[in-house]
Amino acid sequence: MAILTTPYTDINATMRGIRTQVIDSIDWVCDNLPKFSSPEQMFNQLKSMVVYRNDPDGVELLQSVPTLFDNNYWGVRGAGDCDCFSILVLTACICNGWNDQRIVLAGRSKLAPVHIWTEVKYKGKWYAMDLTQPFINSTRNYKFTQYLYV
Repeated sequence: MAILTTPYTDINATMRGIRTQVIDSIDWVCDNLPKFSSPEQMFNQLKSMVVYRNDPDGVELLQSVPTLFDNNYWGVRGAGDCDCFSILVLTACICNGWNDQRIVLAGRSKLAPVHIWTEVKYKGKWYAMDLTQPFINSTRNYKFTQYLYV
């Protein structure tokens, strides 16, 4: 498992890195996290396990879930930012068999998103799973949002 650190280039490179980290995280998450009975239960459990830290200046830091918890870049268990948390949520949803997901990219301009979170469709309803926020379905307002279906 790995920490992917690269100079920030663009959102496409970030999305490719997130995909790689989710794939690398599946075995660990399926083996080490419980099955959840609802998105709210998942959100509350995962929220209690993470601590927000900005990426280092000029670097896109993408941590797989094992490294987020066991070999963290910051030396603090669960420390990461919105893309690290999205990797965690995406992988946990996969391990729970909740495969109707989307990534939300948000920002002040169309071409430069500054925030990312995951939404999962469960029993016909979309749930925003932004672990930088205090509650499930809580998101900040941005001028531009884009949905990428997983």
